[in-house]
Amino acid sequence: MSPSARGRGIARNLDRGSVLADPLETAGSFWGKLMGLMGRAALPPGEGLWLPGGNGIHMMFMRFPIDAVFVTGADAEGVRQVRSVHRHVRAWTGLVPLVVGAHGVLELPVGTIDATGTRVGDRVAIVERA
Repeated sequence: MSPSARGRGIARNLDRGSVLADPLETAGSFWGKLMGLMGRAALPPGEGLWLPGGNGIHMMFMRFPIDAVFVTGADAEGVRQVRSVHRHVRAWTGLVPLVVGAHGVLELPVGTIDATGTRVGDRVAIVERA
């Protein structure tokens, strides 16, 4: 994916006082969302990919498993709420077809959900850096 298709930021779980991803790449374009993490050998610890507007993912052509955190749209303060968490979504065969009420997904290294204590209902802030 081209560097211009991705921004950089940070995702924080406000309720747990933990960082979900830093740096956090944003794949906001159609092409960026289509490609996601495909083609990469791994997602380094601490990093993540933000897919705004999405409510489902597939793992076709992926070479490694991930954790996925689906969140709502942002409120007036820019805070989102966790709608669903999916640990260790398998490469190639993993699928999360539809999360009702989700308006974006964080794709994270396996173990991030447990390491950060992230649960459904937690408040998440996603801040993009220039």
